[in-house]
Amino acid sequence: MLLCAESEGRRESLRDLLAPLGRPLPEFTSLSDFAQAKETLGVLVCPLQQGFVLSDAGLALVAEAELLGQKVIQRRRRDRQKGGASGDAIIRNLAELSIGQPVVHLEHGVGRYLGLQTIDAGGLATEYLTLEYANQDKLYVPVTSLHLISRYSGGEHPPLHKLGTDAWNKARKKAADKVRDVAAELLDVYARRAARPGLAFRHDKQAYASFAATFPFEETPDQLNAINAVLGDMCQAKAMDRLVCGDVGFGKTEVAMRAAFVAVHGGKQVAVLVPTTLLAQQHYDNFRDRFANWPVRIEVLSRFKSAKEQKLALDALADGKLDIIIGTHKLLSDDIRFQDLGLLIVDEEHRFGVRQKEKLKALRADVDILTLTATPIPRTLNMAMSGMRDLSIIATPPARRLAIKTFVREYDKALIREAVLRELKRGGQVYFLHNDVETIDQTAEQLAELLPEARISVAHGQMRERELEKVMSDFYHQRHNLLVCTTIIETGIDVPSANTIIMDRADRLGLAQLHQLRGRVGRSHHQAYAYLLTPHPKAMTPDAVKRLEAIESLEDLGAGFVLATHDLEIRGAGELLGDDQSGQIESIGFTLYMEMLEEAVAALKEGREPSLDQLLSGHTDIDLRVPTLLPDDYIPDVNMRLSLYKRIASADSQSALDDLKVELIDRFGLLPEPAKHLLALAAQRLRAAPLGIKRIEVSAGGALVEFTEHTKVDPMKVVSLLQSQPRIFKMDGPTKLRIGMPAVDAKARFGLLEQLLGQLGAA
Repeated sequence: MLLCAESEGRRESLRDLLAPLGRPLPEFTSLSDFAQAKETLGVLVCPLQQGFVLSDAGLALVAEAELLGQKVIQRRRRDRQKGGASGDAIIRNLAELSIGQPVVHLEHGVGRYLGLQTIDAGGLATEYLTLEYANQDKLYVPVTSLHLISRYSGGEHPPLHKLGTDAWNKARKKAADKVRDVAAELLDVYARRAARPGLAFRHDKQAYASFAATFPFEETPDQLNAINAVLGDMCQAKAMDRLVCGDVGFGKTEVAMRAAFVAVHGGKQVAVLVPTTLLAQQHYDNFRDRFANWPVRIEVLSRFKSAKEQKLALDALADGKLDIIIGTHKLLSDDIRFQDLGLLIVDEEHRFGVRQKEKLKALRADVDILTLTATPIPRTLNMAMSGMRDLSIIATPPARRLAIKTFVREYDKALIREAVLRELKRGGQVYFLHNDVETIDQTAEQLAELLPEARISVAHGQMRERELEKVMSDFYHQRHNLLVCTTIIETGIDVPSANTIIMDRADRLGLAQLHQLRGRVGRSHHQAYAYLLTPHPKAMTPDAVKRLEAIESLEDLGAGFVLATHDLEIRGAGELLGDDQSGQIESIGFTLYMEMLEEAVAALKEGREPSLDQLLSGHTDIDLRVPTLLPDDYIPDVNMRLSLYKRIASADSQSALDDLKVELIDRFGLLPEPAKHLLALAAQRLRAAPLGIKRIEVSAGGALVEFTEHTKVDPMKVVSLLQSQPRIFKMDGPTKLRIGMPAVDAKARFGLLEQLLGQLGAA
């Protein structure tokens, strides 16, 4: 019999699964190799979905899916790392950490990351995270304790703490008191939101399937997840407030259209609020195309429409004859009346102020709200991470999409000429962004002198409506190939042939703006380029330098959400429940603040008082005096190792560790012994933590188990061990149990650890 595994990682998982049966599972590279061998059982790596029997040869092939009774889904690694990750996992990941950046240690406070260091202690090589605190004190954190480390996201100047003082405990306690109040208010918000009536839309699956079938592209996994989450919210009898975060061109509009279809099919009106006239027109055209086969009336409110046309649209809206209205800030006017508004879609919410958004929500208490954005503002991100708003992330790019190459350079005419000519020679078009209407014509003249080969046009928000519409239409139809423009194109029309953008004085633009503007290019399968031109670094503010470093470092497709977390670090997170943009977050960092908030909300829900001890006691330190690390000759990249250490230390289930093991083997090859020890230790920690065990040490001479004050271990089990084997088990004080059983090598120590946890009650 030959078992067929989908990958090298799955092959090793199969071997582990069958190991307790005592049957070795030799590997074969082909069917003929196995047929010629004397072995009766083997494993072959091949993506076979269904097995078969070769009667003549006396050979049976069994697919892994058949053996396990389920289909093994091997998601693309990118899905697992980005699309499959939740928002807070992206924030808590240490992959983007660079030397000198501040981090938070749960027990010691804020320090600076100085890199990974391998230290040989007593002949045992272990990798440590090196942190620097005030007065240049150093702290070495073993990689098995990375669950205690998080990125510091709380403002520009982190307060480095002194080791061995009470300052961190005081800051943490003060933040905990504040967190308790915020948690109580959050629960009140949850309760009011749950009690607030909302329409449960009926989901006509047949009609919806017909509408979905007209989508001309294949949905990405993230996009499908977002669509399902939105439709799930709409079908519940409470008002929806969901944020969909996805890069430009990743399919947020389709999510909005599916939601709009369900709302209109349920007899409700839909309002789509957008920040610019150009985007309103683009949405209007897209919505009309998608709804062309359905009896749905759609209108747009923008300055491209005459006053008479706008009045007719508003009258139809009030009479219920209009199904979908798309508009800019005019939708917020007091004279807008809906007959039966059921869904409000807000595109690019960072372009609207807090008061404008609060006015939106005041329109109708039971209206479902769907917000689309590429880079959520820090306060919105903060609310989404805390659970006040539901969050869906679309991080999987469309097929054949390439990341945009980004360059931050000082202003240079030779560079501009070279960049423009490269694009024009391949038949493409260029955006030149100059965000100053007073000097934009002068800039266009200078470019005409520099680039006589280019056909130049100018677009800005102070032009007459028809003139602007004509310029953008001409550019779309490639009558011009260089558009000198302001940020009016930030949420403008989609021009697939425009694949180079040059931004003058990029230091004056916000991080969300930079990301949005960069997203104007690279909308096809061609390589796109973004040039961010700046003055001399000394003429820029420190925040501007950080923004430009962030946008240049994150070129990956789907980087919008990670960029938003950088924005959160640069500007601070903002208070959850109010306009105040500062809070306790600065003293302890955003990630720890959110962990404390989650614990406080859970405690109040259970009717107990929130406690810092709960956060600290949720993990068990285990030291077996065996090498536990990812060797640098196995994974040479330091940042990659750091990210994987954090993922292993933070894994919350055995299945998560199994997935990590498969991923490691598939990406880097068979696990070396120290890496096997690292994963095995993480698995045992998962068993020990729920029991309330603080620390376990196992060495050649025996073991020591230290319990927390609130341990869940049954005292009678400990008493039974002490009475039945008094020579082996002894108490060392009220909370420590000593075990006198020799364990010379790694295998014996893991065996002793497993036996101990079994005796103390771990499942």
